[in-house]
Amino acid sequence: MAKERSRRCVLLGVCALLCVVCVCLHVYVELTWWGGQGSATRLHQAVTAPTRKRRVSEDAHTWRKNASLSAANTVGSTCCPPQRRSRSGRRWRIELQPWAGERHSLEEEAKRFLRYISTPQIQCSRSMLDAEEHWNVCEDDRFSLARRVTNKHCRVYSLGLGADERQVERALVRAACEVHCFDPSISEPHLQESERLWVHRLSVDWRDPNPAISGQRHHGNTKKLATILNEFGHQEVDVLKVDMESAEWKILENLVLEGVLSSVGQLLLEVHLHWAGFEVGGEDSDVVRYWFSLLKEVELAHFSLFHSWSDPNKPRLFLHRNLWNTSSAFRLGWVNTRWKPR
Repeated sequence: MAKERSRRCVLLGVCALLCVVCVCLHVYVELTWWGGQGSATRLHQAVTAPTRKRRVSEDAHTWRKNASLSAANTVGSTCCPPQRRSRSGRRWRIELQPWAGERHSLEEEAKRFLRYISTPQIQCSRSMLDAEEHWNVCEDDRFSLARRVTNKHCRVYSLGLGADERQVERALVRAACEVHCFDPSISEPHLQESERLWVHRLSVDWRDPNPAISGQRHHGNTKKLATILNEFGHQEVDVLKVDMESAEWKILENLVLEGVLSSVGQLLLEVHLHWAGFEVGGEDSDVVRYWFSLLKEVELAHFSLFHSWSDPNKPRLFLHRNLWNTSSAFRLGWVNTRWKPR
């Protein structure tokens, strides 16, 4: 009996020893295999790295070539050679100015705003005034437009809804400027009315349409100004005229946030005050504070107001009420005092 018990103990000890040996062998094999795999992986990476770099370089070259070919086919008109470029420093919101008064009232905000848009900050010694439509272009020798006109390098963008007389545009054509008008109602994508006057079937918006949304697919002729500049390959615009029937606030905000104003020499802007404007919300005092803050952003971009005219033929409405018998439409002229075209 004692011998049988002793034999069993020996067998159990041998089994335990074998188990320990098996575990040690398994751990050794695992460590050896992973070490070999790491070495093989490092060796594979060292061998294939130059090939990968070469392939990435070739892919990047192919992508740039295809992008250039695609851009070259974007616009068929010879007026607009395509040239893609990026804009840096994009912002997401404008800086709101402090309230005009402690009460945050509409009267306080309206008084400050109207005083601001009615008081020119500089005087132009020479200007091109449209006596009938009251648009004004500054031709002062202190700024770049006069030299650009003399050298026949002047470019004008006119944003509007529907065709008008385009008197100031035709005057700039006679001054040897290249003028581009944007009219979404014409039938052809691009029309050349004269040697230096083009009309494009495009409407400028504060956002590009989303092609993934079916309801926006038919608005393919609506684009941001930055997108149009990139597609046309235009680096600068000497004169930008904006008369967008209450869409001007959001369009101007987009120009500020995307840094487009740095590419503009003069801004001719009609503002409409009878209501807040498209996609501008809040209390009336908030709306006027937003308007004022937006125009102060224009000033911070080195623009100075040189022309202001209130339309006497428009209704006397300021956000649906009569405030101080103010006209509901003003035409303003701003000149970029630090603009240096390339």
